[in-house]
Amino acid sequence: MRRDLITPYVVTFGETMGLIKSDQPGPLAHATSLSLGIGGSESNVAIGLQRLGVVSVWCGRVGDDALGQRVIREIRAEGIDVYATVDATAATGLMLKERRTSSLQNVTYYRKGSAGSKISAADIPASLISSATLLHITGITPALSAEAAQTMQYAIDTARGAGVPISLDLNYRRALWSEEDAAVAYRELIPQVNIVFASDDEAAIAVGASDGPADLAAKLTAMGPSEAIIKLGAEGALAIIDGAEYFQPAIPVDVLDTVGAGDAFVAGYLTELVTGQTPEVRLRTAAKTGAFACLVPGDWEGAPRRSELDLLNSKEPVSR
Repeated sequence: MRRDLITPYVVTFGETMGLIKSDQPGPLAHATSLSLGIGGSESNVAIGLQRLGVVSVWCGRVGDDALGQRVIREIRAEGIDVYATVDATAATGLMLKERRTSSLQNVTYYRKGSAGSKISAADIPASLISSATLLHITGITPALSAEAAQTMQYAIDTARGAGVPISLDLNYRRALWSEEDAAVAYRELIPQVNIVFASDDEAAIAVGASDGPADLAAKLTAMGPSEAIIKLGAEGALAIIDGAEYFQPAIPVDVLDTVGAGDAFVAGYLTELVTGQTPEVRLRTAAKTGAFACLVPGDWEGAPRRSELDLLNSKEPVSR
């Protein structure tokens, strides 16, 4: 880990797990080969930012085991500053991904009582947050445990006290908590952040019934954030930013795997935000990075580098 961080840099934290996935579509019970990797929303965003040229920091907690070693090694290999506590009393969480068909995936978590669920304020140096350009958090963390929820509040309080803007991706996980419990947490978190990302379904958990994406974004900004971005998948994205409405169409691609596309979208948006770009540029880059993620199997492997962003506009199949 480096101690000479330069700005702009973005700090994020959360649980990154070992990831086991089937190599071919079909029932996992009959799979003859599996692949091992890592996955976690917050580290996905950190990787996306780093590949686009923004210095990124990921804080987390892993077990004293092979999966924990894999998590730390993979994230560091992307050039990210890693602040990871190794917990000898709990195992690293595990995610199992089954490609049931070519277009449908089932994800199972083994993360109850995991090291990541025990993340504490001691795992995230206050000075790291207070000197950052932006703090990025997700709604996954408070769903992990009461201790993780308290840690998120500590990070929010530290950022707000230092005047550091905060972005929040709601990232609802029904395997972790009910919509009712998530709604309570979202309504406490959203007024404390500057930027909120959500799918239309996730936004509805927080604000209730709506008349469409624009209404959802308006209701989210009414809760406090100056920016609300509704991710609409193949339909694009709608945002309300400082009171103005924007729409960004999706970039058509041959979709192979949508897992991680939302994280790549967030990384693209935040990259342009912290480098001072306009809302139109932020959303356009976000659409590109989200599209890239859909082209490759895996949570983060398809995240593009800055030099690759125009490849989706290319008419030539081979670049020489």
